[in-house]
This record gives sequence, structure tokens and C-alpha cells, in this order.
Amino acid sequence: MGKLYKDEQDDWITVCLKYLLFVFNFLFWMGGGVVMGVGIWTLVDKGDYLSLLASSTFAVSAYILILAGGLVMVTGFLGCCAVIREQRSCLSTYFSCLLLIFLIELVAGVLAYVYYQKLSEELKEHLSKTMTQNYAQPGKESITQSVDRLQQDFKCCGSNNSYDWMHSVYIKSQEAERRLVPDSCCKTITSLCGRRDHPSNIYKVEGGCITKLEQFLADHLLIIGAVGIGVACLQLVGAVLTACFIYLLYKEEEEDYSDV
Repeated sequence: MGKLYKDEQDDWITVCLKYLLFVFNFLFWMGGGVVMGVGIWTLVDKGDYLSLLASSTFAVSAYILILAGGLVMVTGFLGCCAVIREQRSCLSTYFSCLLLIFLIELVAGVLAYVYYQKLSEELKEHLSKTMTQNYAQPGKESITQSVDRLQQDFKCCGSNNSYDWMHSVYIKSQEAERRLVPDSCCKTITSLCGRRDHPSNIYKVEGGCITKLEQFLADHLLIIGAVGIGVACLQLVGAVLTACFIYLLYKEEEEDYSDV
């Protein structure tokens, strides 16, 4: 009688754990879509600015999230199938995939956090040099477009202020046609509007474009780090539930063999 009660209790626990895992995998699959969405959003939303950064850490973190999100969606679907079939081999593979994705997302979160710490220093060292030396230069079209979009999107002019353009290779050249700043600094862009650098005509923002871009990237990095680490922690819960489910299935198989 005691053994029968224990068997029924174990069956009840197995069924509850099975449905719990199924619900988890559905949420896990949806979470994968969120992770991938954040990665794509990071690259698409003002992704032109990546050419203004000295390192590729920011882009790498976003690409890792996209990869992890895709793996999460595939793994979540396979996890649902494995739970329904109750196959220990499939569940073991699913468990291994969870740990692998956990490591990938943890790396993305750590990269985002590390880069967040040195973001301000990199921008101060690199952005001013990029804008003054590479703007409107042959072969630097992507940087030129990025700077123009940066100044228009964030309503700023120059890395620190509009006077930074006085040291620009472009502004000193004949191609500038006596402009004091690029036309993209103007509040209303017209041909040669950069010849007049009065505050009524151009953006004069305290801290310049560095402050604006730093805040933008910092916000994105915090989201990347939070999503990466948050979903990674969620996966640990899934790994624990999967391990418990595998253990219960293993016990049931042993008991079945002992009854034969």
C-alpha cells in the first residue's frame, strides 16, 4: 500500500513538473524573441553610429544577443517536444543547450557592462578625432553620413562644441566654401547654411555630440546587459527544472526494470 501511494505521489510530481516545464519552455521561446528583438533594435536604431566607435564591442554584444535569441527560440521549441515525449536523451540535449545559451548570454551581458565602463573615455578620445580628420574625406563616406545623422538626430554640433570644427580638415579646405561648420549643424538645413555659426542658426548644445551619443549608447548597453543577464538567470531555473525532470524519469525507468 505504501509503495502504491509513493508511486502515485511520484507520478503526480512528474506530471506537475512536466506541465511546469512545458509552460516554462513556451515563455522561454517568447523570451528568445525578445532577446533577438533587442539585438536587432540595437543595430537598426541609429546603427550608423557604430562607424564612429573605436572598438566593435558594442556591435559584438548586439550580434551575440541576436544569435542567442535565435538559439533560444529553437531550443524552446525543441524543449517542448522533448518534454511531451519524455525522452531522457532529448531532455539531456536540451539541458546542454540551455547551459550553452546561458554562457553566450552571460558573455553578452558582461561585454555590455565592461564596455559601459569605458564608453565615456573612448568617445572623448576617438569621436573628436574622427569628426575633425575624417569628415568629408575621400573613402570616408560612411563616417560623413554618420556624423551628419548624429548632429541632426541629437541636435548637436561638434564633438564637444561647435568650435571643434575650426580644427577640421574639411572646414580648412576649399571644399568647405567658407563654411564654419558642416551644414548638418544647422537647425534648418539649406545649401551653405554652415557659413553662419550663430546660435539662432546652428545647434549649440552644452557637452556637444559626445554627451548625447554617450547617453544613447549607455541606455542601449544597459538594456543589452539587463536582457542578457536576466534571461540567462531565467535559463538557470529552466536547467534546474529539466534536471529534476530527467531524474524523475530515470527513477521511473529503474523502478520499471526492478518490477520486471
